[in-house]
Amino acid sequence: PCPAPMPQPQPDDAPPAPQVPSCWIRPLEVGQSHVVGEEVTVTLLDANHCPGSVMFLFEGAFGTILHTGDFRYTRSMQGEPALQGRHIDRLYLDNTHCHPQRPLPSRHDATRQAARLIRRHPRHHVVIGVYSLGKEALLVDLAVEFGTWVVVSPWRLEQMRLLELPDVFTTEEGAGWIRAVDVAEIRSDTLISWNMLHPTIAILPTGRPVKVTHPNIHTIPYSDHSSFSELCEFVKWLKPCSVIPIVKGTMCQIYFQKYLSSAPQALPDLDIPKPVHESIQRQRRRKGQEPMSLLKSLARLSVPRGVVYESPEKCEEFAGVEALQQNCCEMEFLEGGCAWDTSKETGKGEQSRDQPGGAGAASPASQAPASEEHFPSGFAEQYLLTPLNVLQQNSSQKFDDLVEGFLRRGETS
Repeated sequence: PCPAPMPQPQPDDAPPAPQVPSCWIRPLEVGQSHVVGEEVTVTLLDANHCPGSVMFLFEGAFGTILHTGDFRYTRSMQGEPALQGRHIDRLYLDNTHCHPQRPLPSRHDATRQAARLIRRHPRHHVVIGVYSLGKEALLVDLAVEFGTWVVVSPWRLEQMRLLELPDVFTTEEGAGWIRAVDVAEIRSDTLISWNMLHPTIAILPTGRPVKVTHPNIHTIPYSDHSSFSELCEFVKWLKPCSVIPIVKGTMCQIYFQKYLSSAPQALPDLDIPKPVHESIQRQRRRKGQEPMSLLKSLARLSVPRGVVYESPEKCEEFAGVEALQQNCCEMEFLEGGCAWDTSKETGKGEQSRDQPGGAGAASPASQAPASEEHFPSGFAEQYLLTPLNVLQQNSSQKFDDLVEGFLRRGETS
């Protein structure tokens, strides 16, 4: 068994220590392909987000999946060997700034904007609110621009040294007139306190719309997430078969439909290799699983909704900065980006006909119970991982025939 990590003393202002036991951590080199088990290959690609951030490229019997995580697109990504000429079946996309009406400048332009703001306050100290990781390039650029040290806490200085950043950071109070603090410290009461000692302005580098409650708090549209135009350029270049947003609450797939791959595709091979079939059976016998009906198997392996989470930029609350609230409903995103669950709005639990169990699912005749001995989950998974534009080209009758034929083969094997 893997021992739990031993608690280590941490400075009061330091972020929580990792809770993952070290025996579960496997360092992987960026840009190199690594085989996981015997069936899956994963390649890590630079995400151009915060230091150490990566995108994951998965390849296997399920096809090819690219998960961006948090990322900021740059055209240099088109020169990434692992992505050149690559057919992407599914793209999990960071849609943090998927808002066509909300333009976002490049990080270089946002840095210039911050420098102009500082020049308009030549007698002020500058406090910049940042998270525990990220925005380091902005701090370095401003330090070099104005020839001053950036004052940080001891734990942040140690982090900057581990990241091998330029030597522009110090813990000595008063050594520089630019200071980096935790974003939660940018509040009305702290601004009042700082200005009682010395004229001070605060800068919040964020692409998120905020309402400022103190005249000395200034927002700069500096973000480590891709702008809307960058997202469109990325999807247009990559041409995936489907796009799944990883931040809930937006319907951004409609903006990418015209960029999706239109190349004809065949349904995945439904024949499961005998060693894989036998391995599945042995595993389920060890777990003592009861037979499961076809319908329950399909429901259990339903179409993925993507990773659902909130970016820190979207959910942190500041006492001095009131986030603009956006009304959004819970949605279930499907492959292809053109179907979502509106049952909460209509009060009806109607299913999309592209969902399992809807009008396009198997007919009652093909829903006969089948033991898991004769129904490896790989069949349902392979079928459900097929992009919608391919499934729509095949009638529900063909689906029925495929299921019934597969079960007949299982019964005779």
